[in-house]
This record gives sequence, C-alpha cells and structure tokens, in this order.
Amino acid sequence: MNAAQGDTIALITGASSGIGLELTRKLLSENWQVIALNRSDLPAGDRSLQQAVDRGSLRLYKAADLADYDSLRTALHEIKAKERRIDGLFNNAGGSFPELSYSKQGRETHYELMTVVPYLILMEVKELIANSRLRTVINTSSSAVRFVKTLTIESLEQPSTFRKLTGPYAASKLALSLWSQAAAPRLLREGIAIRSVDPGGNNTLRKGKRSGLPFGLAPIMKLFFSPPAKGADRLYEGAVGEHREETGVFLVNNRVTKPKFSDMAQAVLERVDTIYRHDYLGE
Repeated sequence: MNAAQGDTIALITGASSGIGLELTRKLLSENWQVIALNRSDLPAGDRSLQQAVDRGSLRLYKAADLADYDSLRTALHEIKAKERRIDGLFNNAGGSFPELSYSKQGRETHYELMTVVPYLILMEVKELIANSRLRTVINTSSSAVRFVKTLTIESLEQPSTFRKLTGPYAASKLALSLWSQAAAPRLLREGIAIRSVDPGGNNTLRKGKRSGLPFGLAPIMKLFFSPPAKGADRLYEGAVGEHREETGVFLVNNRVTKPKFSDMAQAVLERVDTIYRHDYLGE
C-alpha cells in the first residue's frame, strides 16, 4: 500500500517529543492523518504542526498519565467516540526512568507503561483498526533487550533490583516484543498484522528531564547517536516497508530477529490479557 496516496490514519502515543514527534511530522508529510495521544503538549510555536491541527489532519487527545487507567480510559473513550478508523497504531510512548517507581495499579512503571498499556490500547481500538485498510500495529521495542539475563512475570511486575536502561526498561521492552509475537496469530484472524521495531540509538535527551541513562552514556548519546528522525524512519518502514506482509516479528536494523526468552511469549501475553480484563475492564 502506498500510504501517500490514501486517506491513511495513524494513532501515535507519545507524539509530543522525540521519536513520536518526528514520526508525526513524517506521517503528515506523507499525507497521513495523525491521531496523537499524549500526556504533554506539542512544542509551542511549531507552525507546521499548528496548521495540521487547524486543518484537522492532526487531532490531539490527552491523558495526564497513560499508566493511570482512569486517565487512559477517558482518553480512549474519546478517541473511540470521535474517530472512524485507525490504519496504523504506533505504540511509542515510554522512556527510561532514573529510579524504581510503581504505577497507580501497583506494578513497576516501565512494565506498566511499555508492556501493559500498549496491549490495553490495542484491545480498546482493535475494532477501529479492523475497519481500516492497512490494519497494522507497530510496537516500539529496543535493542536494549539483549541485556536481559533472566525474565519472569514476577520480576517484570515487582523487580528486586534496579539498573538504569538495562534493568526494568530492557525487560519491559522485551516483554512487549514477546506478547506481540504471541498475539500475532490471533490478530491475523481479524486481518491485523503486528510487529515490534527497534528504532535504534537515538538522541532523545530533553533539557530539564532527569535521565534514565547509566552514568556516562548521556554525553555519548549527544555526540554519536542519531537524531530521533532516524528512529521515526525505522518505525515507518516497519509499518509499510519490506516486512509489511509479516506479522509477529521483531525488527532490528530492518531485519527479523528472534527475541530472547521466546518460550515465555505466551505467558507474557496471558498476563497482560488478564490485567486488561481484570484491572482495566473490571471483569
């Protein structure tokens, strides 16, 4: 499918900065419409983005905290009430945090935001995706998954130790790729393809925000990492590039890569589905 030729609609989480913001710019330049689900405002004074908002090709929805189910539920209810379809869901929101913390639901924050919440969003907007033409889900993963040495559901939800970037962040991104793999056959029956994509090393540092990077990595990131537009390109290619006919795969450098601990994929999927049904839906 040539996205530039159609009325193609993407939902992007975390579209107010970094890779998500650059992906928003790219998709708008390719004649997509963008539904942005953010907790923060778009950069002030950006004329091109404001023009997109004014003409309706960029539509903004806000949740104060995506990992707070009350806030998330309100935002998703609004999206489902106002939007007619979603061709591409880009679950991109997240980041590496500087210390161990927990969500309102009592689970470790990286895991809640970057493993569980993408599943909740997918399940809530799945009907809008199924009603579209592209029917694609892209989950932003990370090459940091290679640092994960052990993985259990218990360590994801209540880790006993904390390491910046290579600890809960890496484990949560791995778990995201694992449930993406396990969910693929079921989603395919509804015509939906899902892939997880490593956007590569990008300089996403923001002034005034505490870094979740290990000591010494921040200056290296500033000097040697690619601008976030590079990561946006990889997510875009993950959606419409050469692997667009594949599902359940993890793409690193645009190559299919088997994630570690693939034998745990079904267990991770079952756990996030239980959280969705029990904690989010209240069944």
